[in-house]
Amino acid sequence: MKNGRTEPSAKNGSKFMSRKYILIGVLGILLITTGILSAYVIHVYNNELPAIDRLYNIEPSLVTRIYARDGSVIQKYFAEQRHLVAYDRIPQHMVDALLSAEDKNFYDHWGISSRDLGRAVLKNILHGFGSQGASTITQQLARMLFLNRDISLGRKIREALTAIKIERLYSKNEILEMYLNQYDFGNRSFGIFEAAKNYFNKDVEELTIEESALLAGLIQAPYGYSPIRYPEKALKRRNTVLELMADNNKLSRDQADSLKQIPIELDLSSRPENYGQYFSEYVRQYLVDTYGDSTVYSGGLTVYTTLNPYIQKVAENAVEEQTDLIQARIDSTYTHDHKHFEEYAVEYYDEEGDSTAFRYRQIQAAAIVLENATGDILAMVGGKDFGDTKFNRAVQSLLQPGSAFKPFVYTAAIDNGYSPCMQMWDTPVVYTIPGAKEWRPHNFDSKFDGKMSLREGFYRSRNLIAIKLLNMIQPQQAIFYARKMGITSHLSPDLSLAIGTSEVRLIDLAQAYSVFPNGGVKVKPRFIYKVVDRYGNILEENPVPEKEEVLSPETAYIMVDMMKSVMDEPEGTGHGARWRGFHRAAGGKTGTSDNFADNWFSGYTPQITSTVWVGFDVKLSIGRNQTGARNALPIWTKIMIAAHENIPGDTPEAHFKEPDGIRYAHVCYDSGELATDKCVDVGREIFTRKTLPKKYCHIHPSAGVFTDQNKKDFNISQPDTTDDGIQNW
Repeated sequence: MKNGRTEPSAKNGSKFMSRKYILIGVLGILLITTGILSAYVIHVYNNELPAIDRLYNIEPSLVTRIYARDGSVIQKYFAEQRHLVAYDRIPQHMVDALLSAEDKNFYDHWGISSRDLGRAVLKNILHGFGSQGASTITQQLARMLFLNRDISLGRKIREALTAIKIERLYSKNEILEMYLNQYDFGNRSFGIFEAAKNYFNKDVEELTIEESALLAGLIQAPYGYSPIRYPEKALKRRNTVLELMADNNKLSRDQADSLKQIPIELDLSSRPENYGQYFSEYVRQYLVDTYGDSTVYSGGLTVYTTLNPYIQKVAENAVEEQTDLIQARIDSTYTHDHKHFEEYAVEYYDEEGDSTAFRYRQIQAAAIVLENATGDILAMVGGKDFGDTKFNRAVQSLLQPGSAFKPFVYTAAIDNGYSPCMQMWDTPVVYTIPGAKEWRPHNFDSKFDGKMSLREGFYRSRNLIAIKLLNMIQPQQAIFYARKMGITSHLSPDLSLAIGTSEVRLIDLAQAYSVFPNGGVKVKPRFIYKVVDRYGNILEENPVPEKEEVLSPETAYIMVDMMKSVMDEPEGTGHGARWRGFHRAAGGKTGTSDNFADNWFSGYTPQITSTVWVGFDVKLSIGRNQTGARNALPIWTKIMIAAHENIPGDTPEAHFKEPDGIRYAHVCYDSGELATDKCVDVGREIFTRKTLPKKYCHIHPSAGVFTDQNKKDFNISQPDTTDDGIQNW
């Protein structure tokens, strides 16, 4: 012992040195093993790393542009649209916000943060692989080179190796430039240029500090922090980034506190107008089916379409206004039975795979506007809100047309020699259907009005007249004419066909109705004029509409005349268009399906045809006495009034072209024969040469067989006519 201490023995010193050498040996073995493993890992994965130069040599995918009839762009389709920005154009506060939010040690690491990596490894061991990431800016950039998003160990190793490789090849500023040009900031904003433009309508250099903080905050979750969808979450996240900037001495605390008081102010005016989405989707589906996904989203097609932006916006506004009114009425009606309908909605939509409660109560509407002469689709509304449901009711739904199918029954009759003045009885009838109960059809008002002409039965939409007429000509005849005119869906050959129990597509009904103002010519709906590829080669061109004569001009014109009565007669079901301010020459027909589930109005002028449907996506009643005249006709009227204001050269006096084979005569509606001076119920009626009555009224005989009026009718000269087919408006 020396000075009270016990001196270590030589034996203890030898033991210490032995342990030291063992520890050094173990560490050496570990280092060698780690080196060997690292070399092996690098050897195994190095050949699987993506090409780094893709980050710097970005080739943005080309944009497919959809043009409206007036040359304006209505939609763009692309995998990603980006403009590259050099680092020296990016404000320093944008870089500061990014690094504060995502990687404050960016300038101190070599692609991987050892401290963050250690923390992540520990958490993954404790809580399971994938529970914690360790992403530097460089690692995030490396991740963009991988197409899939799996979190396997091999993938993480490749990411880390790629990050290290990026750091070796590029400077820190180049890495930041690539990152900000590559990142998806949400709202279809690929890169900082598009983000500044889409959110603030600014160039990158003009971004303020708080705007930069907002964009940096989006990187963590572009959708979850979207200032468009979730402004409160976006504000909270932006302020968090401002706090982090202060923590990292990029802002003073007072500066950060002051900036946090500034509300988020977006300028979304640079985004294209949000209209014609159902039409654009209709075009997109056709393009993808015809040319493939890659061509549409990366090939840079130029597509010229038939859409008229003015009429499209009018149609969308009309649908929105009318459905809002109907919805308010429905909501007030169903409030008392809320629980019952909620149970029904959940049960029904669970079976269909759609968990959206109360979708059944959301009234929908659809509309199409066609140019008669060309078949061009000028407007298409597939539903109330494209954002809510992309299902296009104008082209995809099969719907019961109700009385809107009656024109095909009457067309078959007129074309086979029947005349508008033919007398029929609106009286009860019973039909015996084999294997089923007796059918006792009735009128909308459950009344029977006795004897009347075909014309009156048509414009008053008397079901019994249409059913009895169909029984006379047979259902197969009506189906034959409906098919010729453009109806493609299944039609059941039974008498209920007369009142529209067989389902049709809205676009088919619009095409078929346009046959009448077209003088018997069916014109295939057209929605694309031309498709051009990135090199200017024309892939497709449709300069001439496809036409086919399916009715005689005389039959078509007589139907026009009868359908004008629907609008002009005070008892006509479409007369509401007149007192709503639409006074042009027009014909049309209302439709209301069984139980008031589907409401229709389809009609036309010499220039355009429009068809409107209102209803639910499931077969539920809109409500008692909710008819096409009440719910669909107001939409049609608004569309037609505004649409005709957008037709260059159009005049309110424009009328339908009358063919040479048309004749007129004054008839007695009691007998359907030529009127005499003793007849009381007399009217001027339309005929063809073949159907012009030859006999005078046997009910009211007169010594003066030839009345003065009929003398004038038989010698009448044909009125001047004008072909109002408008092709360039």
